[in-house]
Amino acid sequence: MAAKNQKSKIDWYIINQVRALRIEQGMTQDDLAIHLNFSTGYIGQIESPNSRAKYNTGHLNELAKLLKCSPKHFMPEQPMA
Repeated sequence: MAAKNQKSKIDWYIINQVRALRIEQGMTQDDLAIHLNFSTGYIGQIESPNSRAKYNTGHLNELAKLLKCSPKHFMPEQPMA
């Protein structure tokens, strides 16, 4: 049996920040995948609770360029419990 794939609270915070800004700016998962040179389903895997896939700092820097914000926008202001 495979181990349960879990993302940490901070992973989910970052993923949700990216998703919210993506939707606010009218972008699709495919738009992000093309910009990051990912397969078209990879953003869906990142946004899925059933996958271990997540963004790394390089991805966040590229997303900040695309979404016209600071990479800090994706991070919480305070450490998470």
